[in-house]
Amino acid sequence: MTSTLSNGARLIGNIKAAIGVNLLPGVCLQLFALTIGLSYFYWPASQPMFQFFADLKVEYGALYAVISTALFGGLLPFLYMFMSGKIRFLPFSQLLFYVLIWAFLGGLINGFYGFQVVLFGDGNDWLTIVKKTAFDQFVFSTFLTGPMIALAFLWKDQQFNWQKTKMHFDELIKVQIPTTVVTTWIIWIPAVSVIYMMPSNLQIPLFNLVLCFFVLILAILNVDEK
Repeated sequence: MTSTLSNGARLIGNIKAAIGVNLLPGVCLQLFALTIGLSYFYWPASQPMFQFFADLKVEYGALYAVISTALFGGLLPFLYMFMSGKIRFLPFSQLLFYVLIWAFLGGLINGFYGFQVVLFGDGNDWLTIVKKTAFDQFVFSTFLTGPMIALAFLWKDQQFNWQKTKMHFDELIKVQIPTTVVTTWIIWIPAVSVIYMMPSNLQIPLFNLVLCFFVLILAILNVDEK
């Protein structure tokens, strides 16, 4: 009973701390995503840029998603953290980690967006956006990407030592994964809604820009790497 209460208190504390750290980046992310969405619909001068990215996505498909997400979610944030002295151990291993984990997630998310089209269609009416956002955040993120990211970053924080990582499994399941999932809901639901407003071929490009913006702001605000 005491252990359960302790884990619950730690979970609540971690969520509050995560919200504190992510609040400013989250607000900026939502404003950034909204600005891009409004630019697409109401600023004709922006159309060539959107068309450029849409054409790239059409031409290269899943390969575009893999490479662009590795670049925007992995390589660029890593380079900033490395140059600002936040990478304190195994820099080459961390570079591979960030690039490969986001390359994999880029391919996975691209496939998921396609699956959403099969399930709900490719419209951008409010009901379709709500369905896609709910399925994204409360199914896909809750049961797949949230736990996957929490486990991957725990392994990274333990300097890629699997034996040390396994020692933290109890905390991972009871505290870290729920913290990751809840903070993802709070920060990303508005931004994901904007992403689903866009045509299918622009959803991955917008996701990449928002992801890079968010990760860079977190890198600027967060404490040094362990």
